[in-house]
Amino acid sequence: MTHPVGTLAIAALALLMPLAVVAADAPAAAPFSLPTLPYAEDALLPAIDADTMRIHHGRHHKAYVDNLNGKVGQFPALATQSLEQIQSGISAFDTAVRNNAGGHYNHSLFWTLMAPVGQGGEPSAALAAAIDERFGSMDRFRTGFAEAAGRVFGSGWAWLVVTPEGSLAITTTANQDNPLMDVVAERGEPVLALDVWEHAYYLKYQNQRAAYVQAWWPVVNWSEANRRFQAARAGDQAD
Repeated sequence: MTHPVGTLAIAALALLMPLAVVAADAPAAAPFSLPTLPYAEDALLPAIDADTMRIHHGRHHKAYVDNLNGKVGQFPALATQSLEQIQSGISAFDTAVRNNAGGHYNHSLFWTLMAPVGQGGEPSAALAAAIDERFGSMDRFRTGFAEAAGRVFGSGWAWLVVTPEGSLAITTTANQDNPLMDVVAERGEPVLALDVWEHAYYLKYQNQRAAYVQAWWPVVNWSEANRRFQAARAGDQAD
């Protein structure tokens, strides 16, 4: 005679077995995720309004993340590389990966390079000296950077980078390309990045990109830029 407790235990195990099979067969977690903003959506006022931040981060950036995760099945190597490694070998992937991996990297960086007014610090002595040496003064650098951002036709980004030779350069890229990619003409390690896609500023500034660029300077996170500059220079010296 079968013990009733044993019968119940066997029945319970039988019910759980399909769940175990489903769990074993479930796809791995998506390797890319939307980073949390390091400040409130309205923290960058008056430069960037809360509605723009909400849409830019929660819709545009999220779309890049979702689309990139959607390409992992076609390109499994994406799940085994860092976001930076993907950029440097972007030529191995298709245009959709280039656009969405670039969009994810660029925006993830962009959020960190801004801070509420009065909380972003100042350029370090080393970065300020490098800017003066390369551009003549901070004012001339800002003018040159703003002019470069204004010349981007359509959508793209403006950058301050440390070049492979160790000097500073102002560069621009189209769409969601960036200076880490092995397909761009001017490569380097980003120190500053400015998104000049219209979705970054149109709600507040409409077609006045120059006004957006001018308003952006007070929310630059120079503390993060200093860290990136120091790391890039250290990497050049190690090479």
